[in-house]
Amino acid sequence: MQKPPSDTPVHRRFGPTALMVGNLVTGCSILAPAGMLIELSSDLGITVHKAGLLITFGAVMLCIGSPLTAWLTSRIERRTLLTATVAVLVLGNVASAFAPGYTTLLVIRLIMLAIGALYTPQAAGTAALIVPPEKRGGTIAYVFLGWSLAAAVGLPLITFMTSHYGWRTAYGGISIIGALSFLLLLWRLPAGLRGAPVDLKTWVDLGRNPVIVVLLAITTLLMSGQFAVFTYMGPLLSRLTQVGPDAVGLVFAFYGVCGFIGIAVVTNIVDSWGPLKASVLSVALVLAGVAGWALSAGFYPLMACSAAIWGLGFASSNSMQQVRLVAAAPALAAASVSLNTSFLYVGQAIGSAIGGLLYAHEHLYGIGYAGAAFVALGLMAIILTRQLGVAKNLNG
Repeated sequence: MQKPPSDTPVHRRFGPTALMVGNLVTGCSILAPAGMLIELSSDLGITVHKAGLLITFGAVMLCIGSPLTAWLTSRIERRTLLTATVAVLVLGNVASAFAPGYTTLLVIRLIMLAIGALYTPQAAGTAALIVPPEKRGGTIAYVFLGWSLAAAVGLPLITFMTSHYGWRTAYGGISIIGALSFLLLLWRLPAGLRGAPVDLKTWVDLGRNPVIVVLLAITTLLMSGQFAVFTYMGPLLSRLTQVGPDAVGLVFAFYGVCGFIGIAVVTNIVDSWGPLKASVLSVALVLAGVAGWALSAGFYPLMACSAAIWGLGFASSNSMQQVRLVAAAPALAAASVSLNTSFLYVGQAIGSAIGGLLYAHEHLYGIGYAGAAFVALGLMAIILTRQLGVAKNLNG
């Protein structure tokens, strides 16, 4: 990867922030249906399960689009690529606000996410280009903070706006934030940034790297477990505890604010602790939260507390996966992070499909236990890699 052509203090300071805000927009665009399921079901005359398929099918598109678009666009200058991607997200959210029915909304979402799949992995790779190697871990974690903000601020606001003003207004709000992100990237991201080109040999090299294969498997397990529950968090709270939209939005807020706190802490400790220890801590918090949700299902205060504990590890565990991938193969960072993002969305698709199937068959209490089982397997995989001596490579 080449040294950035512009290394001024302004770019070093504000470049990562521009990338982080773009992740906020990407996160809101991807997570939005989770805060709208009940209203989409009512307004469009569909079941909650069918509304949840917006997340499932969107995740399938994302997992296909992330490595494919990384390969097709690897030679494009990064500021041009990232601003164009955010522009597509803005247009997609505007179009969603005017969608006449479910089928149109689904098609718009799939097209929008096919391009939007580019942003998160390319933002991580770009962050690695604009800071010195010793700062990469903390910077990548900071860029991923946008996803925490999407959960901490974006999703509760989407839930509030949807319940009070309708889901179309919520989509309009996302597009306004996206337009601001577009301008910030254009203004503060250095021009001329280019990463290593991605070709077919790159994917072969990644597939032959056992460390990367292990990390991708862990990503899939963690996201499968979390999205089995997260996709249907709003409807589950409503049905199991009989609370209203504002109480549901409050739980999303607890979850997101704690996610913000969690990744802020990890950003500050990762360079001293190392990504492996920080990852174990983050995933242990996720497991404690999801297991607590399952055990306390039906009792609102405990479910809310469990969601908060879960939130502490959600975004930080994801960012640690990206940090460890970059450390495992720095020259292949753009490709490995895009592949990790693809497997992240594979996990989302698997988890939301399992959660939707259980929800459709009224196994509401079983969703939490299924999610906890997947996360427990992910944590076991991390511990086993350490015991098997792979930790030296994974620790970056």
